[in-house]
Amino acid sequence: MVGTGGPVASFSVWDYVVFAGTIVGAAGVGLFTAIRSRKETSSAEFLLGGRQMTAVPVAMSLTASFMSGITVIGTPAEAYRFGAAFWLFGFSYAIMSAITAEIFVPLFYRLGITSAYEYLELRFSRPIRIIGTSMYIVQTALYTGMVIYAPALALNQITGLNLWGVLVATGAVCIVYCTLGGLKAVIWTDVLQMVIMLVGFVAVIARGAVLQGGLTKIWEDAGKGGRLEAFDFDPDPLKRHTFWSIVIGGSIMWTSIYAINQSQVQRYISCKTLRQAKMSLYVNMVGLWVTVSLAVFSGLTMYSIYKNCDPLKNGDINNPDQLLPYLVMDILAIYPGIPGLFVAAAYSGTLSTVSSSINALVAVTVEDFIFPVCKNLTERQVSWMNMGLSVFFGALCIGMAGVASVMGSILQAALSIFGMISGPLLGLYLLGMLFRTTNSIGGLVGMIIGLVLTLWVGIGGQIYPPTAEKTNPLEVSTAGCNSTMGQNYTTIAPWTSPVTLTPQPDVRPPLADSWYSLSYLYFCLLGSLTTIVSGLLVSMITGGCKQEKMNPDLFVKKSDLICFSWCSKSEASDVTEKDAADFYMGADNTAFKNFDMMSKDDEKATKL
Repeated sequence: MVGTGGPVASFSVWDYVVFAGTIVGAAGVGLFTAIRSRKETSSAEFLLGGRQMTAVPVAMSLTASFMSGITVIGTPAEAYRFGAAFWLFGFSYAIMSAITAEIFVPLFYRLGITSAYEYLELRFSRPIRIIGTSMYIVQTALYTGMVIYAPALALNQITGLNLWGVLVATGAVCIVYCTLGGLKAVIWTDVLQMVIMLVGFVAVIARGAVLQGGLTKIWEDAGKGGRLEAFDFDPDPLKRHTFWSIVIGGSIMWTSIYAINQSQVQRYISCKTLRQAKMSLYVNMVGLWVTVSLAVFSGLTMYSIYKNCDPLKNGDINNPDQLLPYLVMDILAIYPGIPGLFVAAAYSGTLSTVSSSINALVAVTVEDFIFPVCKNLTERQVSWMNMGLSVFFGALCIGMAGVASVMGSILQAALSIFGMISGPLLGLYLLGMLFRTTNSIGGLVGMIIGLVLTLWVGIGGQIYPPTAEKTNPLEVSTAGCNSTMGQNYTTIAPWTSPVTLTPQPDVRPPLADSWYSLSYLYFCLLGSLTTIVSGLLVSMITGGCKQEKMNPDLFVKKSDLICFSWCSKSEASDVTEKDAADFYMGADNTAFKNFDMMSKDDEKATKL
């Protein structure tokens, strides 16, 4: 009986067929387009449309970029355990979109750059750009490991396959997909990925509504269980989720993801006009609203079904992130093929996200670390080096997936990593964009101080997790279970241990219940503010910026904040008057450079 605990059905033949068909189809789209684009004059014409892309497809790609398996699996589990407070991120998405569209996009667009880290060299120095790139590599490797871990966890729960085997297989598929050129069709595969994920959420909600007697009943159950008490205005920064931590801390964190993250910047810079670039972020905001709403309601549906028999407390699963896969097999197994579609939703997102991440890692490694040292490499040597680095970073990401398995909630862990590393980087960008007196010494010292603080509090929080008083886990029950503490039937990796809601070490230092309990949503804000304040102070002490003349395009202008209709007057000069070499599409795009060995790239390779 649904919702009463115990083992659930496993994959049927049709589930495997649907899953395999969806994945092969997504990979086929990428490979077909890659092969087709090689016959055309320029693959960048397809990828970036000669910088003629419009807002809607770019917006869908922006949304899909972070709709990985982490979103599919982590967000519903978050809503199930902690309530609908996560929905308040809708406010954060709106604030993030406005800041990114009105401040960062005009500046990057005006400079005609496609790599976010080029700005650091233009504004400060090449060493700072190298450090920024290194931080990006570390952050991306950790995040990509989590992206691999999420669908592997789903496959382990639904099929019973060994988690370690699934992790390696997932990484191997991504490496092959990446090396063969599937990233050529990244925007179209992102669109397909987004559609599949949304369909998966709708299927869970629809079936849950049928079982529970309607959406109203689900809402009532969530209210009785305390899952709808989202607006907590407690200003305590140690509480995991409050209105203030989500809206203020969450806004800064998501700004760091969308404003300076390479995979996002290269997308909206590909738009044909500044207006379209801005519009892509606002349309993306709507896509994020839809996504988080469906994900949270899926979690509330899960609570309505398991309100009297928590699968985690009952011992049916080992990890909170297995909740949604368990639900899928519990309520959708009677429909052959639907569970396969759900797993494909998590898995297809992984293929796209991991492939682009691996290639971005390879590109920035080659661009910033290898080319300056080895300047006489042939195109063939570069190609083999790219493939070798793809395998290396793929293996590294698989290793990071092992680390992800012991970090608790993959959703919180992923956002924590962005906060710890992107926060100081965002502060560095703001130092350069808003303050003309900031020099390279101040920027470097400020970023280091900010990074040390965020790593200190973040790693401390992992070692000494906050108590239940700060994390606010909601009550669950096993009163309606057929059996209690049943034996789990899934196979987990050797390093994985059963996860409790608030695991606590035997001895907690004095900082554990204060500094280490800081909400993970404030990590980015802490890093940014520390970097800005420290950077300004050090710059003042070291004499400020002594350059006689600086390029005014490196700073935020008042005209950047004008609405779309006003800024349209300057779009022609922003785009058409750029020198072709500076505005060439894809030539400096770190996310796609590995595969864009076209005529312009050949000229660059010859010079190198």
